[in-house]
Amino acid sequence: MIIKVPSLGECKVISPLKIHQQQAVKSLLFVGDNVFIPGSIEANEQGDYLESQQIFFEKAGPREYIYFHPENIVAGIVTCGGICPGLNNVIRSLVVELWFHYGVRRILGFRYGYEGLNPEKNLPPIELDPEVVDEIHDEGGTILGTSRGPQDPEKMMACLRSTGVNLLFCIGGDGTHRGAYQLFRSLQEKSYPISIIGIPKTIDNDILYTSRTFGFYTAIEEARKVLLCAHTEAKSVRYGIGLVKLMGRDSGFVTAESVLASQLVNYAIIPEVPVHLSGKDGFLSWLEQRILTREHALIAIAEGAGAEWIQVNEEQKDASGNIIHPDIGKYLKDTIVEYFRKKQIPVQMKYFDPSYIIRSVPANAEDTAFCDALARNAVHAGMTGRTGITIGYIHNQFVHIPIEMVITGRKKVDPNGHLWLSVLASTGQNST
Repeated sequence: MIIKVPSLGECKVISPLKIHQQQAVKSLLFVGDNVFIPGSIEANEQGDYLESQQIFFEKAGPREYIYFHPENIVAGIVTCGGICPGLNNVIRSLVVELWFHYGVRRILGFRYGYEGLNPEKNLPPIELDPEVVDEIHDEGGTILGTSRGPQDPEKMMACLRSTGVNLLFCIGGDGTHRGAYQLFRSLQEKSYPISIIGIPKTIDNDILYTSRTFGFYTAIEEARKVLLCAHTEAKSVRYGIGLVKLMGRDSGFVTAESVLASQLVNYAIIPEVPVHLSGKDGFLSWLEQRILTREHALIAIAEGAGAEWIQVNEEQKDASGNIIHPDIGKYLKDTIVEYFRKKQIPVQMKYFDPSYIIRSVPANAEDTAFCDALARNAVHAGMTGRTGITIGYIHNQFVHIPIEMVITGRKKVDPNGHLWLSVLASTGQNST
């Protein structure tokens, strides 16, 4: 099944990139509208896909003909949700691609997330050009600022129309994409020709239908450093325990990949795999045997794990609608300390919570290059009038994914998949 992509209309304008190519200023390979990437690439010996309901996504990239006349474009950029390595990289590459390759001369940076699109917040946008963004990729965070939570689509539409924006890039995670989808639907109902393009950002790597989001590999690299320090602390004393809480609200990708990157963790705990604390086969019993035999241990836990340990009377949610989990790291730390106190085993607990440090650093080399490619493909999509989509990445290819599909859920670690089985092999922990 081919996934249809919403569009503002037929592309009749010759792309400036084609003119550059003809003038031999730039060599460019255009992508046809009839090129698609399969959701799964596994096939049998007859060449038939193993996926029973195979889906195909439109391949991203520059087209020979575009929808907008570049001289009529006013582009907008907004960054939402928590900060993440690579936000400034994406902003910079969006501006550079729009300015130098398409000739767009009006680019507005809306401040503090979707609040910047609400006139009542009194946050005038920033005029962006190559000089303004020249060196921002070396900084963490976002020069535009960010915030959580939705804003009234009617007010955001009014802002876009009053500023003349007809192409808006929404950089963020699942909450950002939910907001972008509401705005997209409202624009459709009013028949306003404004393109909405998402760019998936989250170190949790939990966006559906895309194998990777920017900031993820930087987070793994930084988390690995913390795990190394925690291991050093634990191993340097008798009965030392290093406990590291990593980000991962509902998905354990950061914890799992960081464990594999470090090769030092003895026990990993993620939201997708429930862990029993007590009993002869429970975690605490395992930890006791580990301490008595090896005299040190290193544990990594995702922030959303251990929900089965704590009874919550009423769920609380943040401004984006995400469930606020109890501080599971502190809970596990206190539980371990109390357990060994009763056992009269003098453990030395070292607890690390590097969450905000990890997400605030600049992007590493791999994420920097990835951010650049995401941004450029987002510009190509927007200039052709595609709308209501995000830029996905599957099988080393960039694709167009309708935001409507992205917001139906979250990607999670498969407890029976190769990633988690690799973690179990690395840590040596039990599979149950």
